[in-house]
Amino acid sequence: MASRMVRLDGRAGEGGGQLVRVAVALAALTGAPLRIDNVRGNRQGKRGGGLKAQHVACIRTLADATAAEVTGCSVGSKSFEFKAKLSPRDLVNRNIKVKAESVSSILLIFQAVLPFLLFAGDGTGSPITITIQGGTNVSFSLSFEYLDQVLLPSLERFGIKVERKLEFRGWSHGPREIGSAKFGITPLKPGQKIKEPLWPEERGEITKVDVSIVVPKYLQDPLKKALLFEIGLVFEDAEAEFVVVDDSRHPARMYALLVAHTSMGLRFGRDWLYDEKSKNKTLDDLSTRIAQKVVDELDVEVRKGGLADEYLQDQLVVFQALAEGKSVIPGSFEAISSEGGHVDRTDEPFGDGSTHTTTARWVASQLLPQVKWKDRGRVCEGAGLNSFTSELTPFGDALEAVHME
Repeated sequence: MASRMVRLDGRAGEGGGQLVRVAVALAALTGAPLRIDNVRGNRQGKRGGGLKAQHVACIRTLADATAAEVTGCSVGSKSFEFKAKLSPRDLVNRNIKVKAESVSSILLIFQAVLPFLLFAGDGTGSPITITIQGGTNVSFSLSFEYLDQVLLPSLERFGIKVERKLEFRGWSHGPREIGSAKFGITPLKPGQKIKEPLWPEERGEITKVDVSIVVPKYLQDPLKKALLFEIGLVFEDAEAEFVVVDDSRHPARMYALLVAHTSMGLRFGRDWLYDEKSKNKTLDDLSTRIAQKVVDELDVEVRKGGLADEYLQDQLVVFQALAEGKSVIPGSFEAISSEGGHVDRTDEPFGDGSTHTTTARWVASQLLPQVKWKDRGRVCEGAGLNSFTSELTPFGDALEAVHME
């Protein structure tokens, strides 16, 4: 018997694209039929509601992989349905190419398809390559640098390793330019699970700050000077190292990322794709503004005392839910020190962290009802999904007892 439809209101929690990405990723993986109404219902004004090109690219990519029945998958659509017919183990195409229709974030598309691809082991250990064309430095999206330096190194604690290569950049600022990134994934072996993450119980001291800047050549030296000055003021005991210095080739394209490394091996990132007026500002003014903003925001993030930065925490939720065992990845000192231990209600976005984090937990709980969250999301007891239990029929039947139309 097929499982009943999981229905989500796209206005819940953060009410944006993350809800769509997490839901479709897990629906493709588990085979649970999915319907979302009021898609991105909390996004008004210029950002608008409904599906955007990156969401359509995510849905179509996973639909192709699962031979899914899909309705409403078009830019601007306020409702859609997704019903996968094939499991990850049935994946045939292991050299996937995705081309978004605009400068859609490559990294958000990748984020949506990665969980499915991890469970697509074929018994021979053959890798999967996925090349995505779109944007690498895009407003309201994680950058290639953040994914490369923060997210993917953090996923290695779950036993997940991804090779990545930036082929060329894509920008939403200045003349729109399509970029490309290539990823190599070794899926889990049949029966294997995402392992319980080896996450430190304390943050440790900040020992190093890695700096990445992608700005016009004429701004590189003054920005380096300003960043070293600000980092020295705030993180005086940390070594600063420039790991990426690239020419953005346009005055409207200015991007900076700081990654703080701790003595416990954790990473905290903060970045900014400059979005203010630059007319009549000197190079020193621009450099000082960029440096102060990213350093101050990184300082605020670190002072929270958590074990993951705000952006990383919400991106890890899906992997916590899928992994075996228990994980504790709080975003603040208050959450670390909490020891209530009660089981959380999951009928609405819940727990510690940003609205993206609380929404991700809620969505994951609707599609993986066997996951237990405790103490306001501080503790996750994962589903321990493997490539056998993710097959459509057995797992879909298990969902039926929890979700009613």
